[in-house]
Amino acid sequence: MTTFTKIAVGIDFSQSAQAALEVARSRFPGAQLKLIHVVDARAGSVPDLSTGGISPIMPSAEVLTALSAEDERQLDKLALDGEEEEIVLGEPAQTLVQAAQQWGADLIVVGSHPQGALAHFFMGSVAEQVFRHSGIPVLIVPHK
Repeated sequence: MTTFTKIAVGIDFSQSAQAALEVARSRFPGAQLKLIHVVDARAGSVPDLSTGGISPIMPSAEVLTALSAEDERQLDKLALDGEEEEIVLGEPAQTLVQAAQQWGADLIVVGSHPQGALAHFFMGSVAEQVFRHSGIPVLIVPHK
């Protein structure tokens, strides 16, 4: 039987992430937990009236700083004594996996979100992407 001692928990402040955190705490007592939140810094888009298409935009440094500060406050509220926290910037799935691996996690726990069939077809879920990119075990806690 494998014993997990360092568990990274993906936190996006959703009910699914809260369920994943509760599972990590209850199923792996004594394990060291690290709550990891990824600020999604991928380019968004806005309509480009000159071409009839869309133009990518990047959030400003000020916007990203404000988002990170608010996320840090929320993460502080979730973490219990002894639990580590980290906020990283990037694409959610790959960045979560990288942060977990750099920390030396031996398990990643994430929640799954319900989504429409079309969105799932084109993008897949973040949980599935974490599973595909991770070199360590991933526990996906289903949305209730």
